Amino acid sequence: MWAAREGEAVKPIADEKAFNDAAEAAIARVLAAEREAREAVEQARLEVDRIAERARLADRAVAERTERRIRAVVGAFERELAERLAELEAAAVQVAHPQPLSPDEMASLQRAVRALAGELIKAPP
Repeated sequence: MWAAREGEAVKPIADEKAFNDAAEAAIARVLAAEREAREAVEQARLEVDRIAERARLADRAVAERTERRIRAVVGAFERELAERLAELEAAAVQVAHPQPLSPDEMASLQRAVRALAGELIKAPP
């Protein structure tokens, strides 16, 4: 075998077996490095899968929490709405069936109407 270095003449390699052993060792190192690189890539892929799964789980948890909160807000709104509707319905019933005024209430109402009428026409009471 012949080998040349920059600026030197080509010289024969004294021990061809040593050259072959060195070449085989270099190839073995390259193959080992390639295998390690493939393993590292596979480990990275597995880690990406784990990260993605954790992200999906976190996303589901946030979605479920959000859904529970929305249901709670809607439920509270519906309860408050039902209470207000019940109050309005009760008020509508009272308005539809007014209570008769007592004699004192009737007298007070008549005084208030006369006073208002007097103010409107600018006449003394």
